[in-house]
Amino acid sequence: MSPTIRRAVIPAAGLGSRLLPLTKAIPKEMLPVGDKPVIEHTVRELVDSGITDITIVVSGGKSLIQDHFRPNPALAAQLRADGKTAYAEAVEEVAELARRGHITYLDQHGPYGNGTPVLNAARSFGDEPVLVLWPDDVFVAEVPRAQQLIRAYEQTGCPVLALLPMDPADSRRYGVPIVKEDLGEGQLRITGLVEKPAPEDAPSSYAAIGGYVITPGIVDELREQTRLWHEASKKGQPVGEVYLTDAINAYAAQRAVYGQVIRGTWYDTGNPADYLVAQMAHALAHAEYGPALRDLVHQLDDTDGATPAPDTAP
Repeated sequence: MSPTIRRAVIPAAGLGSRLLPLTKAIPKEMLPVGDKPVIEHTVRELVDSGITDITIVVSGGKSLIQDHFRPNPALAAQLRADGKTAYAEAVEEVAELARRGHITYLDQHGPYGNGTPVLNAARSFGDEPVLVLWPDDVFVAEVPRAQQLIRAYEQTGCPVLALLPMDPADSRRYGVPIVKEDLGEGQLRITGLVEKPAPEDAPSSYAAIGGYVITPGIVDELREQTRLWHEASKKGQPVGEVYLTDAINAYAAQRAVYGQVIRGTWYDTGNPADYLVAQMAHALAHAEYGPALRDLVHQLDDTDGATPAPDTAP
């Protein structure tokens, strides 16, 4: 049996440019989905899956993330003194979540790209496999996505990518895996990813949706990419970004990589439309908020065709 995965990395250094101006002062990871910031959903998923060491890689202006997870005994004490025990317990529970996940923070350094935060955190990995989850995804699943990825790794001992079935017409939005073999139970042997292909060029009907188990071999490929990036930069040659996908492709060219089709529903909060969908879906599923929102929807439906009121919304 392969060792259980205990470490995870959450890259949280991005600018959130697709959500500007909302993210001008508030990190996109701290935008709420329901009554929790989106990054807390990711942390809870990891802790619920048995992860005990979480590294969040941040950049300037992300101190609100640390503040959210940091214990605040004074606030809890004030809430209890005011008779607001439930609120005090909620504040303390978030701090306890961070303790259980043993959250540590790193500042991102190096070339731009989503491979850099993984490499920044890699010095603590040793020879262990590591989960990488983005902090703008929310998964609703009976078995957490992270746990499904861990099980796939334990079965294969190889890097694993989270996949979902995809409408071929949407292929330009995703990395699309090249499937070599379907092993059943949603497990696929893959030989690489094609980034955002045209529908007619998509190599499969699956999309890679931002969850990974990476191994030391993938980290070695990231180191090589970064070395080549610095060499090109010194020579004044054009340089792009250091992508985790490129490292996985380089690794997959010679060694086994697997995809695991995830059972559950994925909500992407990285752009305005998808963020609103995530908010609405979470609220509709809430025992307290759901009925009120359904009533609102019915009221709006009943007014269809009526003369619209002036647009005075903020």
